[in-house]
Amino acid sequence: MVTESPSTFWGLRMDLPPSPAALPDPLRTDPEVIAAAARRDIGALFAIAHRFGVSYNKISTACGIPAERVGRLARGDGEIRAIDVIERVADGLRLPGDLLGLSARPWEQFAPSIVTERANAHDGDDPMKRRDLLRGALAAGVAAPGLPTLTAARQRLDAAFANTDHADLEYLEGQAERYSYGYHGQDPHAVLGALADDCTNVVTLLDRPQTAHARRRLAHVGGQLAGSLAIVMHDVGEHRDAQGWFATAARAAGESGDGRLGAWVLGRHAMVPLNYGAPGRAADLAQRARYEAGEDPSAPAALAAAVAARAYAAQGDREQALAAVADAERLMGQISPQQAADTWTGYPRQKHLVHMSQALTLLGDTSRAYAVQAEALSLSRSPSLMTRALLAIDRASCLVHDGEIEEAAHTAAQAYGTLPAGYRTGLTRERALALYRALPQDARGRDLLRDALAA
Repeated sequence: MVTESPSTFWGLRMDLPPSPAALPDPLRTDPEVIAAAARRDIGALFAIAHRFGVSYNKISTACGIPAERVGRLARGDGEIRAIDVIERVADGLRLPGDLLGLSARPWEQFAPSIVTERANAHDGDDPMKRRDLLRGALAAGVAAPGLPTLTAARQRLDAAFANTDHADLEYLEGQAERYSYGYHGQDPHAVLGALADDCTNVVTLLDRPQTAHARRRLAHVGGQLAGSLAIVMHDVGEHRDAQGWFATAARAAGESGDGRLGAWVLGRHAMVPLNYGAPGRAADLAQRARYEAGEDPSAPAALAAAVAARAYAAQGDREQALAAVADAERLMGQISPQQAADTWTGYPRQKHLVHMSQALTLLGDTSRAYAVQAEALSLSRSPSLMTRALLAIDRASCLVHDGEIEEAAHTAAQAYGTLPAGYRTGLTRERALALYRALPQDARGRDLLRDALAA
């Protein structure tokens, strides 16, 4: 061993940028660490580091892997095969490259105490001598300490062809599915932050060389995440940014080659101009979505028909609106249970009824509108905050149409005024404002809705 000088710590020169997850010298020569590194069992290495006091957050920072995934790997859930990620782990934990079957890491020249004992295990670093040692060891049926094993060589070759971190990609696909289940009572602004982080993770993977298959998967998950982020932007009232995110989601969907994803993005995009005063633009986007979805019944096809119905109704085109309502009803009855899943990408019956409520309300067909509103509220014990508020404001609009002005004002004020602050923006505010403007100036109860909007 070399003698530590006052300017070194754990064998590292102080002018070497420190790693928050660097393993102490004794651990680097520990048989358990050496065995885990030879297997390239990154999860086991993380578990050992954590056991000796290195937090998952420090490992995450040092290795560039989300902390949640670091924890899952340490518990044996998943694996890492991509060479570039394994190199980041070697650098983050300060493990010499040869332990993991890698070339010497750039920082090793500054850390003599780390490599001195390793150098004693094999006669120099001459490639010919290392090759002869490996051949001799294989001929004798034993493994050469510190040399890449055949398994490591196969893993490197396999990773070179795969050239992506499958576990990172699978994690992001799982995140996209999780977001699709909606807010679950979370403040939309908190959901925005989490979505933005995961979109950044997609960009990180896209910046690396990928196989064509992996890039299509990344494009698909990128389209889902960008579309979900656009939905939240729309809901909180940032409609200009929402349109930009939907455009990005459409480009990602196009690269993924998934027509249904493209149709879903267009259908959801159409809801932005629809809810913010441009029904003609909404009708155009909805028609494009219907074309993209094709003839087969699907969630995007049903959504596009429902949004088209609302857009035509908002334009006063009663004939086309009623035809689109009929199409949406037909498709709702034909889609599979999987397509009718209660997610942002699915088209459950409750979501369908919310769209029908708005379309029928705009058409002045209040008897049918009241019926679908009641059915929508009965389909779950606890409808989402957004769903309950929008249905109540639709009901208030129907009451205005039927001359029940005071009850309409009270209904809307109660629905909007009891929403948490994070939900009194964007779409719900636009609907409540539209109703407030439709009330006569001298309407009883109008001041209640005015106060709720002012708050």
